[in-house]
Amino acid sequence: MIQIVPAKDQQMRVTWALPRHEPSGPVSVVGDFNDWTPGATQLRARSNGRRTATVLVPRGTTLRFRYLGPDGHWFDDEDAAARDDHGCLITV
Repeated sequence: MIQIVPAKDQQMRVTWALPRHEPSGPVSVVGDFNDWTPGATQLRARSNGRRTATVLVPRGTTLRFRYLGPDGHWFDDEDAAARDDHGCLITV
């Protein structure tokens, strides 16, 4: 799940959410917003049974991203507005 909500000063808050244990092990969201650095934006467990990660980006930004799971397993988000051979795309 991807949630996009306005923040302050023309910023948008983008939150990625996955079930806490699917896939098992650590998962990070990796993309152009964090220079494709694995582990820089790791999803953290929440009390609602999900795990999430949030970033702030300027309104109108297009983000390209993928998830990185255990053992170097890359996967895409089904809720992304678009996908191609390089990952998911959303415009906020």
